[in-house]
Amino acid sequence: MSAPAVSRLSKAAQSSAAQNSAIQRAAWEASSLDWLYLDLNSYFASVEQQENPRLRGKPVIVVPVMSETTSAIAASYEAKAFGIKTGTPVWEAKRLCPGIALVDARHDVYVKYHHRILEEVDRHIPVYKSWSIDEVSCELMGPQKLEPEARALAHRIKAGLRQNLGECIRCSIGIAPNQFLAKLASDMQKPDGLTVIHRHELPERILPLPLRDLPGIGPNMERRLNEAGIRSIEQLWALDPREARAIWGSKEGPAFCARLRGYGDYHQSSEHRSVSHEHVLPPQFRDADSAFLVVRRLCTKAGSRLRRMGYLASGFYLKARFETGERWAADFRLTQTQDNFILLDAAERLWQAMLRETGPRRGRFKKVGIALHGLVPEQQVTLDLFSGGSGHERNPQQAAARAKLSAVMDRLNGKFGKDTVHLGVLPGHRADFMGAKIAFNRIPDAKEFIE
Repeated sequence: MSAPAVSRLSKAAQSSAAQNSAIQRAAWEASSLDWLYLDLNSYFASVEQQENPRLRGKPVIVVPVMSETTSAIAASYEAKAFGIKTGTPVWEAKRLCPGIALVDARHDVYVKYHHRILEEVDRHIPVYKSWSIDEVSCELMGPQKLEPEARALAHRIKAGLRQNLGECIRCSIGIAPNQFLAKLASDMQKPDGLTVIHRHELPERILPLPLRDLPGIGPNMERRLNEAGIRSIEQLWALDPREARAIWGSKEGPAFCARLRGYGDYHQSSEHRSVSHEHVLPPQFRDADSAFLVVRRLCTKAGSRLRRMGYLASGFYLKARFETGERWAADFRLTQTQDNFILLDAAERLWQAMLRETGPRRGRFKKVGIALHGLVPEQQVTLDLFSGGSGHERNPQQAAARAKLSAVMDRLNGKFGKDTVHLGVLPGHRADFMGAKIAFNRIPDAKEFIE
């Protein structure tokens, strides 16, 4: 074959490749599949089964404290088969499934697995956001937007989790036009599911679902929708923006309806608004004195966390729940502070007010908690030289000395272990995870487990 003929073939091949590339790019751009959402199945219970082979294949619940009156914070799928779920009281779980295994929650272990899971997912596709300890979203790019490629990616992630973390670490994956619908899709098939929703399949794919299955529709919002005559997704789909705004009472209504159609998305603020810790008390430590020692420990933990984050608080909130079911809560204004001594003073004042108000009727304590709110970054603080965080007069030199003392205590505890140096008497029971709890939308920093 002559050189000119070879040249013509080469140019034809290049032209064909360019055409194919353009066709592929057009297919990617036309696809409505933009997001992959991964939801770990029965996460806490699955981690415990992975850590302890004797628990595998058996009904398991994870509990905050070993007590008949507490509730499950996670249930394995074997336990769910008996009707046990998150929030089921321990006594009821034992009635539904005699012999069910109870496991103490180990939040530090769940956080370590979380980071290992992120590393594994990142091997296949970058993690866009961790929405909670067991939910992450990833943005699909290029050929990943095509359904065959997206499905293959999801299967690779599942296989990687099984191979590198263990057989008990399973997940359900949703793939859809936005994170809202991808999260919804991840809930449609459990455990170990994979669901794909295209925009052109809407609303038919989601019409059979109850309103409560939609992310963001809780009991209060469902009640508000019902009062407006909305009892199905079909009726919700038919709302116009003005009607949605009236029901929600804000622009969130139209935004929610847009997300439902696959347009727009929800976002999570990274701004710190509060630092909160709470603790369920073991039955043998539910008297007032023992409960207050826990409150003090939560205060110093929260103070340490404030200093590590670089924030000061302007409000202190104390809450208590009693075995009778009664609750008590109150707030205390602070001058912007991160001083342990001031936080402890505020706790003492509110605690005494609670004892006076509730009197003998309160009975034994079941749970206590504190929250520091009105957070302000250190660099934005205007110092008040005349009053302390709880209204006391103070000497600026004394305040500086206390701040230095708190910083030294933080360093010593960080180096030698939690409570190496502490203020006052510690609670009498095991406090390994006191305050270091995993909330729905917050994953504790590893340093919190040593504060």
